[in-house]
Amino acid sequence: MSFRSIVRDVRDSFGSLSRRSFDFRLTGHHGGKSHGSSNDLHDQNIVIQNSCWASLPPELLCDVIKRLEESESSWPARKHVVACAAVCRSWRAMCKEIVRSPEFCGKLTFPVSLKQPGARDGTIQCFIKRDKSNLTYHLFLCLSPALLVENGKFLLSAKRTRRTTCTEYVISMDADNISRSSSTYIGKLRSNFLGTKFIIYDTQPPHTSANITPSGCTSRRFYSKKVSPKVPIGSYNIAQIAYELNVLGTRGPRRMHCIMHSIPASSIDVGGSVPGQPELLPRSLEDSFRSISFSKSLDHSVDFSSARFSEIGALREDDEDGKVRPLILKNKPPRWHEQLQCWCLNFRGRVTVASVKNFQLIAATQPAAGAPTPSQPAPPEHDKIILQFGKVGKDMFTMDYRYPLSAFQAFAICLSSFDTKLACE
Repeated sequence: MSFRSIVRDVRDSFGSLSRRSFDFRLTGHHGGKSHGSSNDLHDQNIVIQNSCWASLPPELLCDVIKRLEESESSWPARKHVVACAAVCRSWRAMCKEIVRSPEFCGKLTFPVSLKQPGARDGTIQCFIKRDKSNLTYHLFLCLSPALLVENGKFLLSAKRTRRTTCTEYVISMDADNISRSSSTYIGKLRSNFLGTKFIIYDTQPPHTSANITPSGCTSRRFYSKKVSPKVPIGSYNIAQIAYELNVLGTRGPRRMHCIMHSIPASSIDVGGSVPGQPELLPRSLEDSFRSISFSKSLDHSVDFSSARFSEIGALREDDEDGKVRPLILKNKPPRWHEQLQCWCLNFRGRVTVASVKNFQLIAATQPAAGAPTPSQPAPPEHDKIILQFGKVGKDMFTMDYRYPLSAFQAFAICLSSFDTKLACE
């Protein structure tokens, strides 16, 4: 039996299980809503765990997953890895052991990858499509080196809502259902009235040991079996973005600083790392694996209350004693080109249209003990471009990010550049 036929049979078997569970729901609907649904879930678990693929020897299963991981290295073929992870518990555990995080393999596979740090040895290239009529933004993973492409792997979406005193961008994992009432809602970006300060909110804390408290009371209606009691749900302030005022336009292009509360400053040092994070969504792992391959949202009711923007304090470079210093990012200052008579940055061919929205972010050197001095230049890690964003066409922008930022954090930072900033230009 060839390797391709094994993968095809597994996929077909998994599809038949999904159809069978759909038939169970149809037949159980007439016999009582609550009683029928509980029996159907129990029968479905028995069918999956007792299938022929669930009892594969660990050595054979490991070999199958390794070969699949190596052969299906890019999307859309990588959806087969996601399908294998959703077969049963043993397959899922093997996939989690073999498939590495984007930090080490540079690949986005599962939904949790969207909140994991990017690649250390390179950048993950994405592009953003803007729809001015619907005030929506869609993030896609580049599948080809071409800049102006219409196809890509969908990752995240956002919708802009203008309120009386602020602007909000709701970020979702669903391409169509972009709202906080969706189970695919994972965070938001909120600005002040002038559009000079922004806060990135996450529905979950960045890691279990983070000293970040939710910014407001939360309420949520959910199915108890699909939520882990160890993962708190709320609206957590994980980053702040500030644009310097430039009312008269005499200070050149925009200047921005980002304080990443969820990323320690030591993460970019040699041997540094970003603390781990719980599962991306408080749903069953099977649904979480499927959501990146299919734009499917569950009809669960979710309601999050947001904190007022007045809670934003001044950006500080020094934390209180005993707390981990957060990573601070700043935009790389452009150089004035005498011949072109404009400010220029080297985007290495990834940006082709001049725009005030274009930027590159690097780590800001912080005045701490052991910080670089003029006689001691900054280490190479501080000069690396962590995030770059720029325009390539009408309503088309590229977004390239790397470690220690995640796709969710990079997307939220880029969304802040879309907002109108009359006092900064």
